[in-house]
Amino acid sequence: MNTAASRKPASRRTLPRLDESLLTHMAPFEKLDKAQIRAILDHAVSRRYAAGTALFDEGAPADRFFMLLDGYVRVVRITPTGEQVTALHIPAGQLLGIAKALGRDTYPASAIAATDSIALSWPMRLWDSFVETYDGFSTASNKTVGQRVGEMNNRMVEMATQQVEQRVANALLRLINQTGRKVDDGIEIDFPMTRQDLSELTATTLHTVSRLLSKWEKQGLVQSKRKRITVTDPHALVVIGQT
Repeated sequence: MNTAASRKPASRRTLPRLDESLLTHMAPFEKLDKAQIRAILDHAVSRRYAAGTALFDEGAPADRFFMLLDGYVRVVRITPTGEQVTALHIPAGQLLGIAKALGRDTYPASAIAATDSIALSWPMRLWDSFVETYDGFSTASNKTVGQRVGEMNNRMVEMATQQVEQRVANALLRLINQTGRKVDDGIEIDFPMTRQDLSELTATTLHTVSRLLSKWEKQGLVQSKRKRITVTDPHALVVIGQT
């Protein structure tokens, strides 16, 4: 069982002042000029988070919002019985911890660094002024909320209507679409992904995920070793996910 209590304590270090030119390609900033980006960055704190540490915790006061500059973040929730459930994976270049956009004053889930990561954060009291002042920021935040809600709705439909094998196949396909990188043998999920992580993401047991991955490895569909999963035959997983 994975619980919040088993999580590593946060290891954070403030990083040097960032150059605004590094952020012009990211959605919240791409419509802004350098002077506007500089004004936004002057309010930000930039920190490095070691893999396994929390950017923020479920239920805590939502006093800051974040943008991931580098790495990957796993969004998790804790059930009433103490089980950890992975809800989303967030790649670099996206906003997170945007509780204010959801009308909340606490974080609805925890954000855990899946790899060593770097994130900017701002005081939540600045959210409304950023949205009102910067059109690109407002557009990006609205798009992010829509995408997250859509993804969660799709997950709920999958849980209600799909068999376990379909859910695991579709989860792997989502991960390679979002974070995959080409390697010699196929497309690798670009951050550590254990079988336990995959079981939490698909609301199934570790035994079931291990059995499926072992079967798919024998069939040449995936490779799984040292916390790394590579999809070697994406089309076959598409067929399984739709069957």
